[in-house]
Amino acid sequence: MTNINITNLRKNLFEYINQAVEFNDVISVNTKSGNAVIINEDDYNGLMETLYLSSNPVVKKDIVDGIKTPIEECIPENEVDW
Repeated sequence: MTNINITNLRKNLFEYINQAVEFNDVISVNTKSGNAVIINEDDYNGLMETLYLSSNPVVKKDIVDGIKTPIEECIPENEVDW
């Protein structure tokens, strides 16, 4: 994670955005009134999907049950009927 103040962000905005996009760096921007975080779009979308899935109790239970399932009990991919 890179920590910067708002003045440095203004001076080098393109470089910091590029750093977030190309290298998946999280940019923490400090201001007098609070802080902000810059992340790339793929990371943001992943976080939003995780929040969405976690907010549905049925889906959350299925995920937790799947994690707890021993690998021997899993169905091989080539045996699944799509």
